[in-house]
Amino acid sequence: MPNMKLQQALAQAGVASRRKAENMILANRVQVNGKPAHIGQRVDTTTDTITFDNKNITKPEKLRYFIVYKPAGLVSSTSDEHGRKTVLSLVPNDIEERLFPVGRLDKESEGLLLLTNDGEYANTLLHPSFDVKKSYEVTVAGKVSFLAFEHLKRGVKLKEGYVAPDSAEILDTDESTTLLEITLSEGKKHEIRRMMRRIGYEVVKLVRTKFGPYSLEQLGDANILEISPPISST
Repeated sequence: MPNMKLQQALAQAGVASRRKAENMILANRVQVNGKPAHIGQRVDTTTDTITFDNKNITKPEKLRYFIVYKPAGLVSSTSDEHGRKTVLSLVPNDIEERLFPVGRLDKESEGLLLLTNDGEYANTLLHPSFDVKKSYEVTVAGKVSFLAFEHLKRGVKLKEGYVAPDSAEILDTDESTTLLEITLSEGKKHEIRRMMRRIGYEVVKLVRTKFGPYSLEQLGDANILEISPPISST
């Protein structure tokens, strides 16, 4: 989706969130094809040249891709207005490219996250039309009953409407906790936590184990690993 609003292009390039991008545009820090940009302007990232503080952010000289293990407590963004630590703190100082996280993991959640400077590939992974699946190991308090589990698999009603996992499986259970694997192709905010709460259980730990073609197994004991460019970006 190369044609998009300028704020979205800036966000995909990892420059800033869409809200902050608007302030940067108003401050005349952004130009499109050498001319001052304006709010709501549409750009084609394959043909237009977008600069931020006189730096070309449209086409990075080198596209890089990393998978990381995000621990609980880090924010999945490039910056945080409240001063909280972000996932970019996991990136070694010798990596000069401006990376950004693809999608989000809640601050309280942990697990697999992709960092890149390839906005086009990020959109491929995030856009609903590509149906990219994400798997999670979810620990909830209590022993999930058969009826509650069947309810989860059929779908539960959230404020956005009925939502159901692509798949759900109970991996382990005892009297105090239940471990499930849940796979989704959507990405609503706090979706799994709200789904489990809807059937009467609180999530105590949530770990993303797979995201599209990537898995935690690739990381091994590392916290961050550079991976080969995807076929679609070579």
